[in-house]
Amino acid sequence: MHDDETPPRTLTRTLGTAAPAASRVEVPAQGTGPAPWVFRLVAVGLVLAALNLRPAITSLGALLVEVRDGLHMSGSVAGVLTSVPPLCFAVFGVMAPRLARRFGPGAVVCAGMVAITAGLVIRPLVGGTAGFLAASALALMGIAVSNVLMPVIVKRWFPDRVGSMTGLYSMALALGTSLAAAVTVPMTEAMGGSWKAGLGVWAALAAVAILPWIPLVRDRVGDTGQSAAHRPKVPALRITRSRTAWALACFFGLQATAAYITMGWMPQIFRDAGVSAGTAGVLLALTMAMGVPLAFVIPRVAARMRNQGPIVVLLGACGLIGYAGLYLAPSGGAWVWALLLGISNCAFPLALTMIGMRSRSGAGVVRLSAFAQSTGYLISIPGPLLVGVLYQHSGGWGLPIALMAALMVPQMVAGILAGRDRTIEDEC
Repeated sequence: MHDDETPPRTLTRTLGTAAPAASRVEVPAQGTGPAPWVFRLVAVGLVLAALNLRPAITSLGALLVEVRDGLHMSGSVAGVLTSVPPLCFAVFGVMAPRLARRFGPGAVVCAGMVAITAGLVIRPLVGGTAGFLAASALALMGIAVSNVLMPVIVKRWFPDRVGSMTGLYSMALALGTSLAAAVTVPMTEAMGGSWKAGLGVWAALAAVAILPWIPLVRDRVGDTGQSAAHRPKVPALRITRSRTAWALACFFGLQATAAYITMGWMPQIFRDAGVSAGTAGVLLALTMAMGVPLAFVIPRVAARMRNQGPIVVLLGACGLIGYAGLYLAPSGGAWVWALLLGISNCAFPLALTMIGMRSRSGAGVVRLSAFAQSTGYLISIPGPLLVGVLYQHSGGWGLPIALMAALMVPQMVAGILAGRDRTIEDEC
């Protein structure tokens, strides 16, 4: 694939026969290709959507103590709350392919942004734990379906620029993650110290992300240029028969496990080694910030390679060295270990890139994205909990770090298998 290639020519696509001009996207007839403004609109929509796929989670993490006290949550309920995101991603992500076939991916992403906005507006206003959990689940539902459909949008509108566009929205996703983690507390203090205001302010960013998707709501055209109603039926892919799909799901799940363990436990590892709380927070911010530039670079490089296995190995090696450093000298080389683990966590944009490359059609990418992400997030749920159990029963970080390093090995194996130059259509 070459990032500098022009988009392929497509058939005419008029979104809605009676829609007003402001709600209609017209793609010129074959021979001219879509109008440039359409691609710019989709690109802006991708970036704004990606910016909103993590603040609902990381802003809550920054204010979890205040939320617990304000809603009188028990420790066990708060623990469940931190485990809800991957569970919601797995459960609700499965719905994305059916919704995309019925309403079109643009409409579903638009609805996802609406759900995120509504959830972020409602949850600071409710007065009880049940309502807070329900509003959080609404926002997470929007995040889950949008997670799955981001690679689909890229494959559909930018089939010859999968690497660069995946890099663009991956970078925006990493930026949104880091931004919410870094500024939620200062913003809350600036607004009088109310955790409700600190959480609710992120609804404004989500509301802005709705706008570019409105003209794409009525876009229900598939790869053939035909509307969903007139598109011929094709046999459904039996995604579970594909070894590549399973490898990609395992790779996605194991890298998510490593990321959640890092975000949840790395500051505590440094603090137990004698690093101050402030410095431990900065080290975590460094780890997360590495995803901003590398999330743009790695997909571009990966898309130009026939086999992404070497990148998988390089990222895994950085993770193994980082874990070895945490075990042997956690405070002495803290900045180096944080940097290496930040590089290792960039397996996430690599996984997204491979999802877009392992199918020949948009429909295949929808199925693969839903399967790999839903299965992967289910795989990731036990990891952070198991690390906590090992830490509590062993009284130190030796066993938990050994587990983290051990999980990196199957992650590398699964990534090598998923990175082979083949598509799921060859195996289903």
